[in-house]
Amino acid sequence: MGTHRHLLKTLRSIAIEHAGSAQPDLASMARELGRVVHQDASSIATRLASLRRRQRGFEQILLTRRNKPPLSLWIVAWPANHVSPLREHGAWGLEMALVGALEVQSCRREAASNELTVQDRQWLGPGDGAWFDGEARQLRRCRNLSRYETALSLHVYGDDMADYATAGRVGPAGQLMVAPRRITASRMHG
Repeated sequence: MGTHRHLLKTLRSIAIEHAGSAQPDLASMARELGRVVHQDASSIATRLASLRRRQRGFEQILLTRRNKPPLSLWIVAWPANHVSPLREHGAWGLEMALVGALEVQSCRREAASNELTVQDRQWLGPGDGAWFDGEARQLRRCRNLSRYETALSLHVYGDDMADYATAGRVGPAGQLMVAPRRITASRMHG
């Protein structure tokens, strides 16, 4: 784990520096984080190789959680072909590919019909980020685009993400229902 401690500390420092207000400049945060990742993407892939080889399936590794202002920072390991369930976010967030490629899909639930509509799709390679503000509650999901390799991403959220909602149950007339779940994550020290 020691080979990637410095990199993760650098990413964490940038996120904390930019997340000092309730509505941080997410474009600026993404630029700074992306600059670090773009500078040496191949070295980052080498440094984070141990996380990719862990073979634990979908894994969320908590790097930082703060209360004032609220902030949580995660590294996420995406097994080959893995698609996350839709998650409802009520605060701002930024998702950035570190190794591999991800598709990020944003959906909106129609209040009257409870139907889901895809609003946006973004494809992220190393150093590319997608962000959203907390103004409108969004449903989002990510997918690892590789059939063979684990992808890694950095997630920065303006809340503690201890509780989140996942659209996973099918309700009346085939509508997806949102039910709260808890994240179980291992902690990474460094």
